[in-house]
Amino acid sequence: MECRKVLIIDDDLSLLRLLGKALEKAGYDVAVASDGVAGLKSLYAEQPDIVVLDVMMPIMDGWEVCKRIREISKVPIIMLTAKSDEMDKLKGFGLGVDDYVVKPFSFSEFIARVRTILSRVTGDVTSNKPRIYSGKDLLIDVDAHRVSLDGEYIQLTPTEFRLLVALAEGYGYPVPSELLISKVWGDEYIGETEHVKRYIWLLRSKLEKDAVNPELIITERGIGYRLAMEE
Repeated sequence: MECRKVLIIDDDLSLLRLLGKALEKAGYDVAVASDGVAGLKSLYAEQPDIVVLDVMMPIMDGWEVCKRIREISKVPIIMLTAKSDEMDKLKGFGLGVDDYVVKPFSFSEFIARVRTILSRVTGDVTSNKPRIYSGKDLLIDVDAHRVSLDGEYIQLTPTEFRLLVALAEGYGYPVPSELLISKVWGDEYIGETEHVKRYIWLLRSKLEKDAVNPELIITERGIGYRLAMEE
């Protein structure tokens, strides 16, 4: 099946590289442009299925780029910005933006937003694919609720399984503890990071050769945790 294409327009070259890599890991084709003019040219050339557009850029800002895109296309747009002001969000939605993400953000959460928009707007072909994550002899079959290590079935509790899946959805990038809490326990538990620490230890005790010196579930100090499944 055809791979969905994401066009990222942002003058932050580091973000272009990291976000592009995360999207590619998630199974998307990625095109990038570092300013608004180049972004419009890429829109014509690449014909993307969704556009990720930064607000603050030189030459032509994101608002103007968004206006020009909407003059010729109904392609879904996600605006990226460091501004969280409600008026800016209303301005974006008024221009026809589909979603609005404030920096800094979690790559796993961002990819989930891309997937949701594509599924809703364009019928994303990846939404029907089996969700399977694998690497370092670990296999996580999300739909079958099954985890195996070195070919051996690992029995996890429902909470342990949800936490492992939330880590896997980070595609090798750190997942903030607060996001893990929200996805696994719910927003009403925000701030109760001891839940995460306890269940991370339980997962490590079942999946790591040495839970004290983990090689699979890595602590990212000051951020959260990362599932290192890369071979």
